[in-house]
Amino acid sequence: MDKEKIILDSDPGEDDAVAILLAVGSPNIDLLGISTVGGNQSIDKVTYNARAVLKQAGREDIPVYQGADRPILRPLQSGAYVHGETGLNGTVVPEPTVPIGDKHGVNWIVETIMSHEPKTITLVPTGPLTNIALALRMEPAIAERVKRVVLMGGGVFEANKTAAAEFNIATDPEAARIVFEAPWDVTMVGLDVTHKALCKPDIQKEIEETCGKTGAFMSGLMDGFRAAYQANQDFVDPPVHDPCTVAYIIDESVLTTRRCNVEVVTQDGPALGETVADMRGPENPDSHTQVALKLDYDKFWAIVKDALLNVEKALA
Repeated sequence: MDKEKIILDSDPGEDDAVAILLAVGSPNIDLLGISTVGGNQSIDKVTYNARAVLKQAGREDIPVYQGADRPILRPLQSGAYVHGETGLNGTVVPEPTVPIGDKHGVNWIVETIMSHEPKTITLVPTGPLTNIALALRMEPAIAERVKRVVLMGGGVFEANKTAAAEFNIATDPEAARIVFEAPWDVTMVGLDVTHKALCKPDIQKEIEETCGKTGAFMSGLMDGFRAAYQANQDFVDPPVHDPCTVAYIIDESVLTTRRCNVEVVTQDGPALGETVADMRGPENPDSHTQVALKLDYDKFWAIVKDALLNVEKALA
């Protein structure tokens, strides 16, 4: 089975960090590189975090390119209230030694897609969609060349940033609208499933006990994430949103999806950033967008544990 080539567009973030570990630890994934975007924290901090997580995983051969530092039209309202001053809630990370890539993240996304064979690269955005929208504006032809877009964001029935909208979409709704309207295949992995991907104490303990230093690192991430979610989101255990995208690429049966049209609200007001999914009637097989509705919890955590163990074995 050929590995699936992916570009991870990210704003690490504890759950983004786990998504990185999942991508580098899966034998089914070829992580071409990471582009960063301002979201969970400032662009400088999330770029540092991406490089640090790759250092932790022993994969500094994977390049990191710094992208947009703010939304297209709006000031950045970061997720520091959840992710802390560093973006990783005080988790100790190794200092990265490989420099940031020498081109802007958006340019790198466009150049990478255009230089590969069509339909061979999957885009995996796990932060605000600013870089992806700018890449589309810079080179609309990428919409025809990308295999698919599997993004973490939105929600059909759930929200968290506001009463109507999820954080990534609400941070840059104009970018999200561009991405959802583009003529490519989009899978929205939203809060309807990611809120079910809870890191419960038994799961965390098993990972810590079986995955060595990588498991201990993951556990430290979850300790900070749990405290933040208890304080800010009224969750007992933290939902690890972003790895759900990578898990779906590894094994599509981990999520149940439905094809339907999705529109993003960009008008200022209480619905700003809402992802309006048309769930009326039968599934629309012709829709280029689909939404995730159910998560296989046990299968998800089995995928994560296998990947973390692979990272640890590679470090040995």
